[in-house]
Amino acid sequence: MKRVYSSDNPLIVGHLKRVLEANHIACIIRNEFLLGGAGELPPIECWPELWVLEDFQLQRARALVESVLALGDQSGGDWHCTCCGEPLEGQFTACWACGAERPPGG
Repeated sequence: MKRVYSSDNPLIVGHLKRVLEANHIACIIRNEFLLGGAGELPPIECWPELWVLEDFQLQRARALVESVLALGDQSGGDWHCTCCGEPLEGQFTACWACGAERPPGG
């Protein structure tokens, strides 16, 4: 059994677990309910951890985790709508004010 990923955000760890399971990689989450112990224990020791059960699947699991996390980084920076000039945060793909789509590379 090998650790693949750890984060202070249990939602990300849970999502990555579902991604690995969808790709037929057996895995578990350790420390899933330990965040309440932070303060008595070092905070980083309380973070949820994603572990693969079979060591031979470690490299494939790490590659999947990296690709999923890279997708989240592609939102880009803040942008301005080309139609109405509204300033928007990077995670939005369309303008909330007028509905115009974010231009490629915008």
